[in-house]
Amino acid sequence: VRPLKLKVNLLVELLALSLMGLNLLMAQKDRSGLLTRTFDNNYIVKYLGINEYAIYDGYKTAQTNVQMAKANVSDLRSVREYLKSNYVKPNPAYNGVAKGKNVLVIHLESFQQFLIGYKWKGKEVTPNLNKIYHQKDTISFDNFFNQVGQGKTSDAEMMLENSLFGLQSGSAMSTYGTSNTFESAPAILHQQAGYTTAVMHGGAGSFWNRDNAYKSFGYQYFMPLSFYKNKPGYYIGYGLKDKIFFDQSIKYIERLPQPFYLKMITVTNHYPYNLDKKNQSIDKTNTGDETVDGYVQTAHYLDQAIGELMRWMKKTGLDKKTLLVFYGDHYGISGNHRKASAELLKKDSFSDFDNLQFQRVPLMFHMKGLKGGINHTYGSEIDVLQTLLNLLGIKDKDTIQFGYDLLSKDAPQIVAQRNGDFITPEYSKVGSDYYYTKTGERIKPDKKLKAKLTAISNEVTTQLSLSDRVIDGNLLRFYRPKWFTKVKPKDYDYNKAASLKKLFDDPSKTSLWYQNHKKSTQKDFKTDAPELKK
Repeated sequence: VRPLKLKVNLLVELLALSLMGLNLLMAQKDRSGLLTRTFDNNYIVKYLGINEYAIYDGYKTAQTNVQMAKANVSDLRSVREYLKSNYVKPNPAYNGVAKGKNVLVIHLESFQQFLIGYKWKGKEVTPNLNKIYHQKDTISFDNFFNQVGQGKTSDAEMMLENSLFGLQSGSAMSTYGTSNTFESAPAILHQQAGYTTAVMHGGAGSFWNRDNAYKSFGYQYFMPLSFYKNKPGYYIGYGLKDKIFFDQSIKYIERLPQPFYLKMITVTNHYPYNLDKKNQSIDKTNTGDETVDGYVQTAHYLDQAIGELMRWMKKTGLDKKTLLVFYGDHYGISGNHRKASAELLKKDSFSDFDNLQFQRVPLMFHMKGLKGGINHTYGSEIDVLQTLLNLLGIKDKDTIQFGYDLLSKDAPQIVAQRNGDFITPEYSKVGSDYYYTKTGERIKPDKKLKAKLTAISNEVTTQLSLSDRVIDGNLLRFYRPKWFTKVKPKDYDYNKAASLKKLFDDPSKTSLWYQNHKKSTQKDFKTDAPELKK
């Protein structure tokens, strides 16, 4: 009897493991990259179930703990030596030109560079952003690339805030955002120049572990979906529609003590690019690819929302006090849609090289009186922080950051991709193949050129591996600049009642609301969002 009972127990356990495996395969098929991209624990529980998630979470925690336990202060030595030997002096002509200004970062979800100036059926898809891009007081970059891996948006945020790359697998914000030590933009700006720091996002606060990672970054305020009214028709995909999001954000923006560093995350232009009919004001493209053809509609909607925000800023005078930063976080159309991409770009074909060049996204710095123009420097998201800090006149030479000032005349112009590919003004690498960047012609290098290309490839690998070492080993716990105070996440509380009490019950004399004679500027924000019409 006993052997039979053991066999039955063994069969039950094997069946349970088989069902768990089948569940995982089905979840992976339904939601590609569910575990490797590590969006949000709630999503993983939804797809796997609580028992399977417990096993997965235990494994990830143990893996992370092992990596950190192995790391020590000596691991940081090679990182610091590399950064010191590769230091690029910021452009002195732009140093401090935006000193003391508010900084408003507009996160353009899934927005690619080709949309700037793009027309469909004779109509501009993004007329408001086109205008900003070409204004004389905007520094625009036309060779600026996204560098995201599986972490997608969270990778872009990691680079923007920390000048550290996302990870080779998964999301650094999700895996390490709660536990790691960071020296991030919000903490630097607050400590160096007294900035109030905030993020506003019409989506779930737990997505990409933002509600924990932002505390580690040093953000004083985080206002996710729970801070906003969410009625039927307001929400699409991953958050509130952009026009509704901006409209409801005004009451918070006007209460922030100035100068502020504010990041606003838009979501309407997110895959799968579906938009309800009453908000469609441009025709879909006709490539026949259902995913791609809606892209111009959601991009056009995002652009309209930007226009409404810009008009409010001008009406209130906030535009004269603010440095605006517009950036695209990652591609909108992936390499899986090559036929449609070729049609959009009016090309006969769409190769691996074309897809690499397709990773361009916008970067614009816009401010009244800024000496602007279109800059052709090759750069990427890892470089935004250094460029911004130089414009603000904030020194950070002794931080652990892998980017450089894009306005520097000594910019190396090597754009690393997370998979090891790269782009420079002369050469591009895709897999094991090299191309001339200007022509797309495949290179058959001689010995001398091969050595040069190998050296660039090795430089890219070094950057990525050293950045990974910093994050995987939590190396910043062993080092901080003398002027920097370590961020303590427990000091931050994103509770809605507490946050609003602080902003509304004790209003700052530097806030827009106070300077507007203690009157709200909400009436100055005009939107044509059909959901808000009475």
